[in-house]
Amino acid sequence: MEQLPGPTAPQVALLDAAACPEEEGFPEALCPREDREEEEEEEEEDRRRNRRPVTFTLGNEMLGLGPGPESEFQTPDAEVYMHFLRSHCCYDAVPTSCKLVVFDISLEQIKKAFVALVANGVRAAPLWDSKKQSFVGMLTITDFINILHRYYRSPLVQIYEVEEHKIETWREVYLQGSFKPLVYISPSNSLFDAVYSLIKHKIHRLPVIEPVSGNVLHILTHKRILKFLHIFGSTIPKPRFLKKTVQELCVGTFRDVAVVPETAPIYAALEIFVDRRVSALPVINDAGQVVGLYSRFDVIHLAAQKTYNNLDISVREALRQRTICLEGVLTCYPHETMEAIIDRIAKEQVHRLVLVDENRYPRGIVSLSDILQALVLTPAGIDRFSL
Repeated sequence: MEQLPGPTAPQVALLDAAACPEEEGFPEALCPREDREEEEEEEEEDRRRNRRPVTFTLGNEMLGLGPGPESEFQTPDAEVYMHFLRSHCCYDAVPTSCKLVVFDISLEQIKKAFVALVANGVRAAPLWDSKKQSFVGMLTITDFINILHRYYRSPLVQIYEVEEHKIETWREVYLQGSFKPLVYISPSNSLFDAVYSLIKHKIHRLPVIEPVSGNVLHILTHKRILKFLHIFGSTIPKPRFLKKTVQELCVGTFRDVAVVPETAPIYAALEIFVDRRVSALPVINDAGQVVGLYSRFDVIHLAAQKTYNNLDISVREALRQRTICLEGVLTCYPHETMEAIIDRIAKEQVHRLVLVDENRYPRGIVSLSDILQALVLTPAGIDRFSL
């Protein structure tokens, strides 16, 4: 593979909790101006507040969604982002310096791993198998949620017993032999391929592994790729569909959106995360209005605060105890343009916006995955439901 100009690979350590300082600059050669803003990669996952699981169904007619919004993405100018990402490889999006935490699966006490994730401000870590001399998976917040959900109310196993498990023990117990191969990508593959892999496999983190050395260079996310597009997209013509509203384009999730009342216990939110495989829940008050957002990332703070033995406190109370102070949930409206929504997500460095009406009643979710699907895959003729 031809060596591309850019950053050197970050140092990777097999550790309980060590890592190197994280900065998120893009390679100098790619920057459109000298005073470019550096991205803060400690991802501020979204927002606040809280009760028992509730879902609602929103029909197209309620949003006034017109027929055939896909046609907006089939014009020649709509393909500009698709071609742009096809012309740039994953190495181009690797930062000059970043924090990377790697765990050996033989690490004693899985709770150490989750505490290390919090301490280092990262959400996932590649797992190294010393026997196989290869990376075999990822340890993520989802694993922590699954452990809490599975054992919190178990009459046979106490949660503190699970804390003492090795990572490999947890993998063997939970996966029960159904190990899926690690999904990863080469630095020479295009960023279009990265978007395709993220959405096809319904994952949020994609390790970039150098094929010769086998080292992990970086972990690509939807947010990183959208930031790349947002910074360097100013050098290419903007497609006309950016001036269309999210309502006209039907970009987002509008049906069967899961929400949680602010008085619901945390355990109820965990049940929704596991059963519905969603990554965040709009929090509603007694009037049904959106007052916050409870995300998977909020759950990991239970590990830092060592409060995961009490999952019966309300979501509202859990958000009040959050160590990272976040402002109110970020929202958007059906009449706002796609361009405005992308700018807001990129500026605030969040993963989604809650779509609300003028009374702040929830009407849907617009996520990074929805946006990348619309910008990159739909113009390529790749429908999300066909993946």
